[in-house]
Amino acid sequence: MPDLDLPDIDRADSDHAAASLADGRERSALDWPHVFRTGAPGASVGSGEAGSEADSPVLLMLHGTGGDEREILNLADALDPTATVLAPRGRVTEGGMLRWFRRLSEGVFDVDDVVIRAGELAGFIAAARQSYGLGERSIIAVGFSNGANIALATALLHPGVLDRVVAFSGMFPLDGRALTTDLTGTAVLLLNGRSDQMAPLDSADRATRTLTELGARVDRELREGGHGITETDAATARSWLARLDETHG
Repeated sequence: MPDLDLPDIDRADSDHAAASLADGRERSALDWPHVFRTGAPGASVGSGEAGSEADSPVLLMLHGTGGDEREILNLADALDPTATVLAPRGRVTEGGMLRWFRRLSEGVFDVDDVVIRAGELAGFIAAARQSYGLGERSIIAVGFSNGANIALATALLHPGVLDRVVAFSGMFPLDGRALTTDLTGTAVLLLNGRSDQMAPLDSADRATRTLTELGARVDRELREGGHGITETDAATARSWLARLDETHG
């Protein structure tokens, strides 16, 4: 995860194995490596203010290609070190690197696989909500690069499961796919570099248009530079999360 210079963390004691579940489908949905980290009681994401624990959001952290569920915790800490965090590991590999879905070439996604993997992630979120007793707490996906793309795909296809997304250096993940989902109530923050060759601006523009046309509220921040996360990006995301928490609360 380039550009964002954050301290290393050691959260070995914060890894939680999925609890034994009575329903076999839930057990299967959670049967991949992930980290669950309980936040501070009453943490209010991004604002630094206390709130009701039952209402405090959960950050679903989604790493980029070559990252993993532990590396992405650095970004979670940059946004809010007191937040409850759920961080799964992508289950596709390419050249030994972890990803969330297959691609045919650089910037050309296997859209059929994107759809399948988005469904799997939606199932994981639903199972984690029950297993970890998250109740009706809002789950906010925060993804970088390939993680941003799977977050956007899941929100586009399964808004009943995921309707809050912060996408760093993401692009439109569902080219050629007709979409009719109603995204009323969905909120998305897109952060992109104007000269990003890995997530071209025209694809990010397409994501903005599609989300908006389907009814989502989209906030967009463009900066100079390419692929990565800058301190300015992180500050923008913190402010957006704080405003989102205020309106949700």
